[in-house]
Parts: sequence; C-alpha cells; structure tokens
Amino acid sequence: MTTTTRSADTTSESAAPQPDTPETSDSATAREGNGESSPPVAEFATGAAKDAAAERNTVATRQPHGSVGPRPPAVRLSQARLSYGERTLWQGLDLQVAPGEFIAILGPNGSGKTSLLRMLLGQLAPSAGTVEVAGIPARLGNPHIGYVPQQKTIDSGVPLRGVDLVGLGVDGHRWGLGWRGRRERRRRVADAVAQVGAQHYAHAPLEAMSGGEQQRLRVAQALVGDPRVLLCDEPLLSLDLANQRRVAELIDARRRSHDTAVLFVTHEINPVLPLVDRVLYLVDGQFRIGAPDEVMTSAVLSQLYKTEVDVLRVRGRLVVVGIGDTAAGDEDCTSAETAQ
Repeated sequence: MTTTTRSADTTSESAAPQPDTPETSDSATAREGNGESSPPVAEFATGAAKDAAAERNTVATRQPHGSVGPRPPAVRLSQARLSYGERTLWQGLDLQVAPGEFIAILGPNGSGKTSLLRMLLGQLAPSAGTVEVAGIPARLGNPHIGYVPQQKTIDSGVPLRGVDLVGLGVDGHRWGLGWRGRRERRRRVADAVAQVGAQHYAHAPLEAMSGGEQQRLRVAQALVGDPRVLLCDEPLLSLDLANQRRVAELIDARRRSHDTAVLFVTHEINPVLPLVDRVLYLVDGQFRIGAPDEVMTSAVLSQLYKTEVDVLRVRGRLVVVGIGDTAAGDEDCTSAETAQ
C-alpha cells in the first residue's frame, strides 16, 4: 500500500499546483530516509495518480464469519476541509474507515486532530466536502458513536459513582427514562462495566479511584450504547505505562469482538503501535495516510515537517529525532518518543 498526501494549500484536487507553489518545490527536494524516497505532494493532484490515491485510501472491510459481500465504511470523509476564518488546517481529505479498523490520528498540536473528532461528532461542520458516520451524515446525538475523552481529574466532593458516570452514556443527553426504562438501563450499565472489568469498584465514588480506574469507566461509558464507531481523544494521556496498556487493550478487544471502528487521537503511538491498521498524520496543512511502516519513516516525516527528521526503531519502539521547536513550537508534537 502506498500512502496518500494532500496539502491545505491545494485549491482543487483536480488542478495540479503551479510550479511556484510550496508543494512543487518541496516535492523537488524530497528527502531520503531509511533507504526510501517519499512521493512528491504534487503527483497526487491529477489524472491517474488521483484515481490511484483514492484506491490506496480504501481498505478492504473486515468480514464477519458467514457474511457475503462488502459492507459500507464505518466512517467516510470525501474532500473534507477544515478552516477557521482564513486559516485552513487541511482540505481534500478523503478517508474511508472500515468496520473493525483501528486508525491512529497523529500530529502536532493545532493540526486539527481533535477538530476532526468534533466534526465526526457533529459538533463542528466541515468547511467543505461531506462527512458520514455509520452511513449517515455526521450530526449531534448519533447513537452509533461512542466517545472516550482524555483522563481528567475529578473534583473533590463530587457525589458521582462509577456506575453514574457510565449511565450518562445511556441518558446523559435527555431527561429521564421513566420506570420502564430503568431496568434496561441497569442491565446496559452492568454489561458495559463488565466489558472493562470494573465490577469490583464501579459503585465507589469516582474521586476515590485511580486515574486508570476512572479511564476504564470512561471506556465503559462509550461502550454502553453499543457503538459502531469509537472516537478516542488522547485517552491515554496522564496514565502510567501499565494503565496505558490496559486501556488500549480494552479498546482493541471491543473493536475485535464487535467490529467497532476506532479513530484514536494520540501524541504517542508506541502504546497502540501493535494495534494500529493505518495512520492519519496531520502536519501544517498536509496529511499522509497509510500503514505505520509507510507513514512513520524518515522520508515521510521529513517531507511533512519540511525539516530533517529521523525515525528509529529501538527495541520495538519508534523514536523520532529532529522534531520539537521546529514543528509548531510544541515539545510533544511528535507521535513517538522524541529525542532532541
């Protein structure tokens, strides 16, 4: 599979950039890294290259036992653009996510990662293009979406138990269920708590739990609606390595058992690297889509960041060298461990 690159400076996918555009000059000086040569940005602009890029961006859907024929994508973005006023974060984004596929969304702060999740949640309208989730246009209150936020500190004195937090995934958006719905609500909450193995502390106050225990319950809250798409916004942030692994494994177990598509925003790919099918890397108006071994290379990241970047593998972990102050001024802008 070959990765796909777009630039926010490109005004139309069907129109090739002019010779004096940044894309053309960058592509003429594509860096070498790991013995590979990164394809120039401009070659995806016209003709057969456009069709080939679209084909490469489509991953065969996972088929459950006994099923026949392809299923529609869990998430589909077509020529999507995200702009704030005159600033365009990215445009021309074509992405199809198959049921059960695990997509890691990487890039520096301010590149539009969380905004992409907000767009899928229906909180933010695309500036152009179309966005569909579970076969319907993105909108608020889509019952097919589960959302896992960052780990957050619970204020002292908040009278909220673990089961109360999970229950908000059932009825947090509306007033009451009535007497008939309470038994079903209890069943769904208990089932979600069991899925994350939190039965022995789910009735305790949230403020008495560790960060890892709280985050397990946030995963349960996202699963209580039996979602077809799971959106995760830095769910491993502030967790120790052991809890990072546990939370990542819970999310992976869900997508494998229920064919739930996962879009996982993170600054650190190593905890989820063995689970990831494809990477969407966003940097400074450009993006690249492909398998981790295709995107996380010296050549690709050097082209995206427009500076020399080395990607090393150390005992199965990715180490990115050369990013930092050069990329949006963020120390944590790399998706793997950074060495200055």
